[in-house]
Amino acid sequence: MIRNRGMWILAAVVAGGGALIAGAQADSAAYPDQEILLDPPSGEWLNYGRDQAGTHHSPLDQVDAGNVDRLGLAWSYDTGSYPGQLEGTPIVADGTMYGTLTWSVVFAIDARTGEEKWRWDPKIPQTQYVTDSRGIRHRRGPSLCCGPVNRGVALYDGKVYVGLLNGSLVALDAGTGEEVWRVQVRSPLDDYSITGAPRIVDGLVITGISGAEFGVRGFVSAYDARTGELVWRFYTVPGDPTEPFESEALERAAETWTGAWWRYGGGGTVWDGMAWDPELDLLYFGVGNGGPWARDIRSPAGGDNLYLTSIMAVRPRTGEYVWHYQTTPGDDWDYAATQPLILADLVIDGRERQVIMQAPKNGFFYVLDRVTGEFISAEPFARVTWATGYDPGTGRPIETDFARYGIEGALISPGSDGAHNWHATSWNPATGLVYLPGQETSRWYSVDPDFAIEPGQSGFGMGRRRPAEGPVRGAAEGAGALPAALPQAGPRDREIDPMVVGMGGLGAFLVAWDPVARKERWRHRFEQRGVTGGTLTTAGNLVFHGNGSGSFNAWRADDGEMLWEYPLVPGFANPVTYMLDGRQYVSVLTGRGGSYAPGRVYTFALEAERPAPSMEPRAPPPPPPVEPPPDGFMGGMGGAELPDLPGRDLARETCTRCHSADRIINGRRSGEEWRLFVAEKYARGFINAITPEQRAAIVDYMARALPRG
Repeated sequence: MIRNRGMWILAAVVAGGGALIAGAQADSAAYPDQEILLDPPSGEWLNYGRDQAGTHHSPLDQVDAGNVDRLGLAWSYDTGSYPGQLEGTPIVADGTMYGTLTWSVVFAIDARTGEEKWRWDPKIPQTQYVTDSRGIRHRRGPSLCCGPVNRGVALYDGKVYVGLLNGSLVALDAGTGEEVWRVQVRSPLDDYSITGAPRIVDGLVITGISGAEFGVRGFVSAYDARTGELVWRFYTVPGDPTEPFESEALERAAETWTGAWWRYGGGGTVWDGMAWDPELDLLYFGVGNGGPWARDIRSPAGGDNLYLTSIMAVRPRTGEYVWHYQTTPGDDWDYAATQPLILADLVIDGRERQVIMQAPKNGFFYVLDRVTGEFISAEPFARVTWATGYDPGTGRPIETDFARYGIEGALISPGSDGAHNWHATSWNPATGLVYLPGQETSRWYSVDPDFAIEPGQSGFGMGRRRPAEGPVRGAAEGAGALPAALPQAGPRDREIDPMVVGMGGLGAFLVAWDPVARKERWRHRFEQRGVTGGTLTTAGNLVFHGNGSGSFNAWRADDGEMLWEYPLVPGFANPVTYMLDGRQYVSVLTGRGGSYAPGRVYTFALEAERPAPSMEPRAPPPPPPVEPPPDGFMGGMGGAELPDLPGRDLARETCTRCHSADRIINGRRSGEEWRLFVAEKYARGFINAITPEQRAAIVDYMARALPRG
């Protein structure tokens, strides 16, 4: 068991009602303290994964496999979120639910009724650059790889902690939402952002950073939770070797890089998975992909490029390196290892092992010894063509002959969206299974020989070429054909959208994985392509999960039978459960403002009968005003270079939120390619044109003004 053994008596007191300790702490402005976070009351959800082991498992069993079909809607809360994917995991403490929305907005609501208590909007500019009359760009908003997302808050000592897209870490008063302190983790003028939920570890606020696609250098930082003072920072990739390295660990890592890697930043951001074992005094975190993606560019003579795509263990009070295991040496495919981490104690080959488990983007499920980092096993849970397996002696992958795709390119599975991303995996100790929401993806990878870094623009290092005719390298290995919605043949410079999910045609799935037997116990595939939500498992022999068609489901945990479904809308985050006044609730965020029904929190309970709200799309709130450039000229795409056709002003206003004028003018696509491009950007929250007519006008204008030549 992963717990503070000194808390056994406390756990016994709260085992039935769940809210007793919360009620006892209600008068304390310092709730919760570190001891409570280490062994949270069964009726609350105080940590991102409920516990410090990241299990996303609740001991509550009032709702179980025998009565879950009696669940009904108890209440819903219309978040009024800006467009984009909702990814936040709520925190529930002392009758209040705390959560985050797109653009780093934080809310607090009554967990019994959904009534809003307070709301805090940092009003981050949603336009990345504005351009003055001379054509000079001025930074206003953050650089975003994957939409204006945020995965949640941390709660400690009467304060709510949240990382912002502009690179700030903020502490808010849990009772009022008023700002207590703020620190700038990185300058808002840089290409860093924060999307992950902070963690509380021994009185410290731990936060990572995002932005590997923008030429940044990854790190994780620890701040004093009471004052906001920086305590330590651990860089995940080495910096300029002409300067002293920050640690011996980075000096060793530098030996695995070649060329002038530091000029590219290197990547290795830490934007999600973390866990803490207080008995071992180890903090674990997952490290992201390389920047740019193509190793041939950032490290031209090869190398493992430590500590990219690694699971790392450090001392939580100092950040001192202890061990690492690299899931994807010399990452070439955007196979981040930042996905959720789970700590558990398992009996493997007759021996009790303290393990850490992860299902990263590369398609393998890993079990490691969390004391030493020793490799135990890695088995594929999705279609994989970049490697055939792992050497049990070395713990290194056995790569296929086309995995290092080069300029020639290859079709490889998984694609850059990964076989699994940020969505919560959950561990049920009663069934011995991990519940994993995954997806089948493929991508055409090729090195761009003309790659150059441009500040504020994502840099993958990917060419956009594939053979105009003849066999596709890698397709014979089961990666699947390119999607029918994209061009199948034509000029070699034809673009392939890098954000297509489910390219192989098999779509998303939910799998129950046995980490001891190293195989799946049951699996469900969904007809709808694309990502689904995270999972929650409970002592009631249940797994909750929202799928890509918008259905929120409960499955029997041991055999996978679906027991309950409720129609909502796509865009699920990670569900949670809690108990108040002797009643168990199950809550989840879903919806994308503008494109589907509004983003909402939906909360269910036994025998509840509240009617579902309308699922019709609704206009999201307008974005905050943007400070104009010094001369007041809000230029964008360079109107002189573009014909004065209907839709130009709308297209200029929309596109210059993220792109410079020269980048836009040089972009050439067919009408269908523009339609797919605009639809994808809108779904991810980059485009605030709220009506289909406005989006159609943008597509029509761009297709006429910037057609493929």
